[in-house]
Amino acid sequence: MSTAAERAALVARQGPGARYDAPEAPSDALLLARRGTAYFARVLNGLSDADLMERHHAKVVAGIGYHGRSLAEHLAALREDAPVPEARHEHEAISLPARALRGLFQHAAIHLDVEWRDLPGDIWAVEVPGLGMSAAQTPLARAEAVWQASLRLGGRVRDLPPAFR
Repeated sequence: MSTAAERAALVARQGPGARYDAPEAPSDALLLARRGTAYFARVLNGLSDADLMERHHAKVVAGIGYHGRSLAEHLAALREDAPVPEARHEHEAISLPARALRGLFQHAAIHLDVEWRDLPGDIWAVEVPGLGMSAAQTPLARAEAVWQASLRLGGRVRDLPPAFR
């Protein structure tokens, strides 16, 4: 959106069910994370099921899936003032079939994006219990993780954003 008035008009047209990032959200870092997620998905979708089931590839996908899920669950706990969730063990997921690994990544990505969009503006500056970083630092942490994981799956260095080269 180029102006605040145009953004307000869009919000009014889309109605109360639409979700938006809070104005306090780190928009540049969120963009890096969202683009990195899309790039990782493209690299992942370029792998055949047989290639994905190679131990190294399965471990990368399980790791990035659980990373996204962990961030989402920690942010939800912060937003809801709930207990911090227990850690999951990614090594258990590497034996999942290819379809389940793809689903783990996709679901975690969507869940994390929903949590970012649901964070109220005042929570972005708060430290996330159990993570040692503020909520505002989570998009950059995710961006670094997905871009690096993309390379481990066969992504190209020249596709990395300048911030990660």
